Formats: sequence, structure tokens, C-alpha cells
Amino acid sequence: MSSTSRTRLVAAAATTVLAALSLTACSDGTGTKDEGRATGTSPSAVTSSPAASSPAPSATTHSAAATGSSSGTGPTDGTPASANRTPVAKAPSSAKPVTCEGSTTRTVAAPLTRPVNHMLLTVTNTGSKNCYLYGYPVVRFGEAQAVPPVIEDSQPQAVVTLAPGESGYASVNLAATDGSGANGYTAKTLTVYFQGRSGNGTVGRAANPSLPAKGTYVDDSLKVTYWQQSMDDAVSW
Repeated sequence: MSSTSRTRLVAAAATTVLAALSLTACSDGTGTKDEGRATGTSPSAVTSSPAASSPAPSATTHSAAATGSSSGTGPTDGTPASANRTPVAKAPSSAKPVTCEGSTTRTVAAPLTRPVNHMLLTVTNTGSKNCYLYGYPVVRFGEAQAVPPVIEDSQPQAVVTLAPGESGYASVNLAATDGSGANGYTAKTLTVYFQGRSGNGTVGRAANPSLPAKGTYVDDSLKVTYWQQSMDDAVSW
């Protein structure tokens, strides 16, 4: 082989190697080498994440930690939960219920047609505080000295509580319906005394409700009920 032929074969082989190297360098298929992409970088590395593109929470959004409503022991920043709570206002001591008595109530005595020989006592709270009607009314017709007994079965399950403007009730059995009662007389006046929490004795001012002009007939069958929250309960005895 001549020297000229060998030179052409070497040149052709060099051209083939250069062409192969050029195709290897153009790895992105566009005919140019991508100099900016790092080796081993995945497509997701240059894609914006959902967290980065989502809007920030509104400034008015309250988390459980910020409001102190978390079921844990308090906010995560170390602030005591009580520091984030609005203090509850305590009711003033003057708002506590007191015993109902004549100076803060109005008492009305009204004869009933049914049941016969009965009278309904209505006590209305005219004060500015709740009051308790303890026990039963201690009544005195005319100049009587004895206190009428109470019907024990009429005792309610709870003490009667009257808010301002509310009323409590008790009924009075005035006389025996069959005429069997003794020592009867006609009373012209009535005094109602109020019991305290202990049930021993009376408290406060008494009430003096009016009786009918002709008076009210009573005998030794006289009895009273406990104070009741409703009129229906009072007149059922």
C-alpha cells in the first residue's frame, strides 16, 4: 500500500471518531450540549412544589394554640393557657339569692271556689334579687295563738326560688267541708310570716294581705301547704 493510501485511511478513521464523540456530547437530543444541568439531577428538582406555590394563611385564621383551645396543656410557645383566656366575670355577692320576706314581696290572699273552703296565697318577688321561699307560710288568722300545721305530703322536691317578678304559691285549708271542724270563728285579719333556711322560727317582715270584707271562716281543721312553684301544685291539696 502506498503512503498516500495510508494517509487517507488514517484521516477517515479520525473523522469517524470525532463524529462519534460529537453525538455523545449532544445528550439532550437538540444537537447542543446542556452545560447547565448537573449530573444526576431529576426533573422534579426544578419543579415548584405545591407548598411553595400555595398562598400563606390569612392573618385572621386562629390556630388551637393561639386561642388556647387545644386539648393539650397550652400553646406550643410556652405561654400558659390561662394567659390567652378571657377571665370570667364573677357575679357580685349582692346577686346571691336571699330569703323571701314581707319587705321584698307582695302577698295576696284569695278565697277559692274549688276546692271549697280553701284560700290561695300568692307571693310575688318585688325586689331586684332572686329570693327563696323556704318551708311553708306561718299564718295567723285574727288573734289566734296556735300555728296551723303543714300538710307534710305537699313538700316539693326543691326550695321554691323566685326571680324578680315571679310568684310562688301555697293553699290554706280553712275549715272542714263536712262541718266536723270545731272551734270555728270568722277572722277579719290575716298575717303571713316567712320561714328562714333553718325552718326554726320566722325571718324578716311579715305580710298582711287583705281578707274579704265579711271575713273568713276557719276552724280547727286549718292546715297549710308548703310553698309551691306552680299554682296547680298548690291547689291540688
